[in-house]
Amino acid sequence: MSNKFIDLYSDTKSKPTPEMRRAIADAEVGDEQAEEDPSVIQLLERSASLLGQEAAIFLPSGTMANEVAILVSCQPGDEIIAHENSHILNFEGGAAAALAGVMVRPVAGERGLFDEQTLQAKIRPNKRHLPVSRLVAIEQTTNIGGGAVWPLELMQSVVQCARKQNLALHLDGARLMNASVASGLQPDDFGRLFDTVYLDFTKALGAPFGSVLAGKTECIERAWRWKQRLGGSMRQAGMMAAACLYSLDHHVDRIARDHDNARLLANLLADVPAIAVDTVETNMVYFDVSGLGVSAEDFNRRLVDEGARMSIQGLTRLRAVTHLDIDREDIVQVAETIKRMAESI
Repeated sequence: MSNKFIDLYSDTKSKPTPEMRRAIADAEVGDEQAEEDPSVIQLLERSASLLGQEAAIFLPSGTMANEVAILVSCQPGDEIIAHENSHILNFEGGAAAALAGVMVRPVAGERGLFDEQTLQAKIRPNKRHLPVSRLVAIEQTTNIGGGAVWPLELMQSVVQCARKQNLALHLDGARLMNASVASGLQPDDFGRLFDTVYLDFTKALGAPFGSVLAGKTECIERAWRWKQRLGGSMRQAGMMAAACLYSLDHHVDRIARDHDNARLLANLLADVPAIAVDTVETNMVYFDVSGLGVSAEDFNRRLVDEGARMSIQGLTRLRAVTHLDIDREDIVQVAETIKRMAESI
């Protein structure tokens, strides 16, 4: 392979482009905590509109955005309903329990999706000895589900079911822009269905920092108090907001290239008989190497020695994520390397 290390571990591994770095350096700044940073204000106004909501708040990370959404929606002892593979349940250090004192009731479903009937079966009856079903959280796209896109009609039916039961709704939109590009729909087509929705700028959009949580004005006012409590208030955050604004201006249309590269990698890996590749919808390629007789850890270790890496998602399961710093030539090189590795195992 070339001297370039091809990092397919996650789309969070991309680096700011030179143009984005210039936007950061040139940013207008002020005291974000006092709501005096002009770049942050511009980002929040734009993001709220983009997501179909009234207002937004700038936060350091997606995990904080998810947890603030939980904190403004739930009381201790309440229950969240979310997919069994969701980020909230599996990858946030138990924050829902530790910070909000709430439980997560897992829902099953293929590729991270579930339907109205599945949700209805998980909603608790109103009895004093049971937890209170309070919030339904949906992930768009689904991470462990292979980057699957919730179809709008399916999402609408689940939302309607939750509304009938007076449940709050949160959209974990870490990769919402991938869903928008793949579906041809606008982000607000999904976002306006929910009470709160978050968007991450550090994934497909390629910024080095930041997420926004959007909702109704009253909800975001309450979110500010939790942001303060959790240490999320910032000073001259306009530099990071400028990176996010740059990404909205210049990095949305190119997401389709990431999807093309993911499909290319999946097609090339499918030519290796011992590798089983999952369906690809966006920028994630999940595949299984049990047919090679090796573990995912051993496979990835060999791949690192060849100048690339992916993430381990199980004993024999790996994930490759395409992003801003990955081009078609990188994909071809990685696929050729894997084919060579498979022949030598």
